[in-house]
Order: sequence, then structure tokens, then C-alpha cells
Amino acid sequence: MSPTSSNVAERIQKAADIIRQAERGVVLTGAGISTPSGIPDFRSAGSGLWARYLPMEVASLNAFRHHPERFFEWLRPLASHMLSAEPNAAHRSLARLEEAGHLKTIITQNIDMLHQRAGSSHVLEVHGTFETLSCLGCYQQIENTQEILTPFMEKGLIPRCPSCEEILKPDVVLFGEQLPAHTWKEAKKAIGKCDLLLVIGSSLTVTPVADLPTRAIRKGVNLIILNKMKTHLDKLANVVIHRDVAEVLPKITQGVLYA
Repeated sequence: MSPTSSNVAERIQKAADIIRQAERGVVLTGAGISTPSGIPDFRSAGSGLWARYLPMEVASLNAFRHHPERFFEWLRPLASHMLSAEPNAAHRSLARLEEAGHLKTIITQNIDMLHQRAGSSHVLEVHGTFETLSCLGCYQQIENTQEILTPFMEKGLIPRCPSCEEILKPDVVLFGEQLPAHTWKEAKKAIGKCDLLLVIGSSLTVTPVADLPTRAIRKGVNLIILNKMKTHLDKLANVVIHRDVAEVLPKITQGVLYA
């Protein structure tokens, strides 16, 4: 049975009250915060990227090393979505809450850079970023410039290092790779200090990032979950709302800022 409008309104108000009282709020975001911007997620039935591709065949480190052309074939339409997407109301709401001092850190599983473009300043990209690429030959890191992107996006040409001609790998975390060590350390530190964790658009199924809310719960932190689908931590959260985050979060933000 879905919650009534009045029940959702009550949950929105409760979430706003919790956020307003927090002093060290942290946010964990997943693909669901960016789907309203037109970026497909990975696991939704029928439309998710893994409904059409086997992850280990296109997006693992081993697959990249042996068949990089498959990876770039898979990445090309996703990159097109990311580059044309604009931050939505949920991204902008988080930037407003950060600016007002209610949130300290955003930990994101996304590689689309929409949080930064919306105005958030302290963003930890635990699954890497599409903003830079690293050479597999000489190991130099290169910004994802138009000179690299245009031939790839228009013709599907695999990006290569301007110095040694080896293939450039986007600095995103593939299956079989470790998370960026410094970023992961900072994420765990943020969880250790927070008094509120707001989970937005994450199914909480991809480890080790999915273990962060459990760490927060163990230390008695308030937990708010905004996600279209149920998660395994819903029963332990203070507030759960299964609605479009781009519609719900702005209402919560209004309640926080204009109480």
C-alpha cells in the first residue's frame, strides 16, 4: 500500500526538522539523483544499463585491459548523456543546504559531476570521475578536454595519450579496481563525524559504499532515505520516502530553510 499524500507531507516535514537540527550532515548519493537529469541508472528493470550489458564483460578492469573497444562502445552513449545533462532540482537543493550550513559533505557514487555543476563544493567521488583520464603507458593524467572528447563522441575513436599513443582510461572505478584511496578515507572520516546521513537515489547494493550507512547507524546517527525503490535499510531509517527525489528534496529544503 503506497503512502497517502498526507503521510508523505508528514515525512517531508519530519525530514526537514531533522536536517535543520543537524550540525554535521552528510549526504550519500547514487544514480537515482541523476535519472531526472536524463542519465540512465544501472539496475532499474528494463531501462537500467545492466539490463542491456553484462558488467564484467564491458566495465571490469580485466575487460578493459583485454577488450577496451567494448568498454568505449558501452561508455559512448552514457558519456553523451552525462555531457548533455544539467543538474536537476535535487542537485540544486543539496547545494542550497550546503551553502546554508546544514550539510558538510556529499559522498557520491556518480561520475557525472552534476553536484559540482549545481554548486556543491565539498564532493567526494568515491567511484572516480569522468573529468580526467590516465594513460596506461606513461601514467600521466590528462583532463577530459574537447580535443579528446570530440573524436570519441562524434566518431567513436578510442582516446589515446598525446605523448605515447597508449590508450587513455577514464578515471572511473571499474569492477575489480580499488576505490580511490584518499577519497575513500575522507568518506569514512565524514561518516565518522556526522550526526545525520541523508541517502538519496541509492539502492545501497554496491559495496563497499553501501556499508557506509551501516557505520552511521551503529553510532546512532539519524538516517533519512529518499529513493524510488525500497532498500534493505528502510526499517532502520528515521524517515523513508519512496518518491522522485527531484520532487521531494526541494520540498524538504523549503521546510529546512523557511521554517
